[in-house]
Amino acid sequence: MTSKLAALDRWVNDVAATTRPATIHWCDGSDTEYQALVQQMLQTGDLIELNQQTHPGCYLHRSNPSDVARVEHLTFVCTEHEEDAGPNNHWMAPADAHAKIDALFEGCMEGRTMYVIPYCMGPIDSPLSRCGVEITDSPYVVANMRTMTRMGAASLTRIEREGRFVKGLHSTGELDPERRFIMHFPEELTIKSYGSGYGGNALLGKKCHALRIASFQARREGWLAEHMLIVGIENPQGKTHYVAAAFPSACGKTNLAMLIPPEGYRQNGWRVWTVGDDICWMHPGEDGRLYAINPEAGFFGVAPGTSEKSNPNALTSISHDTIFTNVAVTADNQPWWEGLPGTPVTDWQGRPYDPANGPAAHPNSRFTVSAKQCPTWSPKAEEAQGVPISAIVFGGRRPSLLPLVMEARDWAHGVLMGAAMGSETTAAATGAVGVLRRDSMAMKPFCGYHYGDYFTHWLSFDKPGAKLPKIFHVNWFRKGKDGKFLWPGFGENLRVIEWMIDRVDGKARGVETPIGTLPAAGELKLDGLALSRDTMAELLDLDTSGWQTELHAIGEYLDSFGNRLPSRLRQEQLRVHQALHTPLKAANA
Repeated sequence: MTSKLAALDRWVNDVAATTRPATIHWCDGSDTEYQALVQQMLQTGDLIELNQQTHPGCYLHRSNPSDVARVEHLTFVCTEHEEDAGPNNHWMAPADAHAKIDALFEGCMEGRTMYVIPYCMGPIDSPLSRCGVEITDSPYVVANMRTMTRMGAASLTRIEREGRFVKGLHSTGELDPERRFIMHFPEELTIKSYGSGYGGNALLGKKCHALRIASFQARREGWLAEHMLIVGIENPQGKTHYVAAAFPSACGKTNLAMLIPPEGYRQNGWRVWTVGDDICWMHPGEDGRLYAINPEAGFFGVAPGTSEKSNPNALTSISHDTIFTNVAVTADNQPWWEGLPGTPVTDWQGRPYDPANGPAAHPNSRFTVSAKQCPTWSPKAEEAQGVPISAIVFGGRRPSLLPLVMEARDWAHGVLMGAAMGSETTAAATGAVGVLRRDSMAMKPFCGYHYGDYFTHWLSFDKPGAKLPKIFHVNWFRKGKDGKFLWPGFGENLRVIEWMIDRVDGKARGVETPIGTLPAAGELKLDGLALSRDTMAELLDLDTSGWQTELHAIGEYLDSFGNRLPSRLRQEQLRVHQALHTPLKAANA
């Protein structure tokens, strides 16, 4: 098989000449092709069949122990000018990067099959979607890309019609950590990844294309590619508001995307619709609103911590037709990880389970599953025009200072909120408590260009005729003096989202403060929650002195982006800082 697009054919032939595969297979995305790949991987040991009675269509893949996560220190953004990559990225000159990685690709597929994967990020007929082609020698990558993207014949047809695509070249190589690189060439719309079979490094449609390359495309074309979930909240009157939310890792992103309303809300008719759990592409519509698609077709989720208590919808989603990576196995061959009932007998490396060897499942073990298997999956996820976004939410893990929820005064203030967001580390994770790591818009590892230019791009959407979403910041993780969380979290977070929607609809008055609008007394519905008045006061407390220190620290952080920092963002930081020095009555006047 070949393509009708000469540029694609020529590239495939050039790659084959370099890598020298035994055979070339053009992927069509069919069920027959997938089953043949599964059978092949079962024979080679790349997949292990799990209990088909309890988990039909489910398989386990075990990675090389040196290859279990994204490798940010080996991930490069290769722009012609170093300053265009920014201090937020590792940079290498394009010519040097090509030379370094191309030497590794020389003859690397000898004796292997070279798979050509045409794929579409987003609904196949959506003008908001963008296409790519990944060349790989990993059947595991092919199987995962089939779930995570719209892969195959329909995508190839679109690529041939449009004549443009992102080029992604991947080989597992020898899985040698010393010979491992993930290179991005945004100006060439090209990705080259060598030496890793792990999802984030090898499924090039995911973080590599849908965030690092797409963020660069989005800036050039006038849209946003963001590390955000998309969730629909339907009220008892049948109206659905769509919310996009960005959180750093370990802040409950997937749980919010698949949120289950509290019992009282369910009885009253509230429903939650999952559009996406990780990536959001937003384009301005003709009516001035932002419309979003989830470019992915599946979930590549972290398994540990996914349980009946934390996320029953995710657990239901992965009960069939799922590829598990680096989880443990029970005596009756079911997948297992910390947080599930039962007992593991084999750990993620295939060894008899021994607690002395660490967790049974790798902490970054994963599941790959079609989004359509989620009980709350929204059919609107396939709509070509996307869904209109009513609110954008930023958040982080902050044990103090940041209130439960606050609304930005306007778009520029919201961009500042997003730029300043971050999480404080815990002793268990780093050995140091309270170290704040800024992660602007949760995009630090994924923005494909200079953060200063990225902030400028965000600010550019605020123009005449725009009907932009309201921007909020949340903090589910504030703690009391006893070190315990003040807010119950999980499904109860819908109470906070309801207040945001009331603000969008003009139904909630709120209280203006120098840091943003907070809920007025009685506006957060707390029926059925055992929260004292003092606890709520602490959750919404404004510590003026602490915020003055915070604004100073935000200013120092913004300084790190030098002369590419937009002056409007600096002015906004100074405005809030000054407001904090003004008596509150005057600020509210």
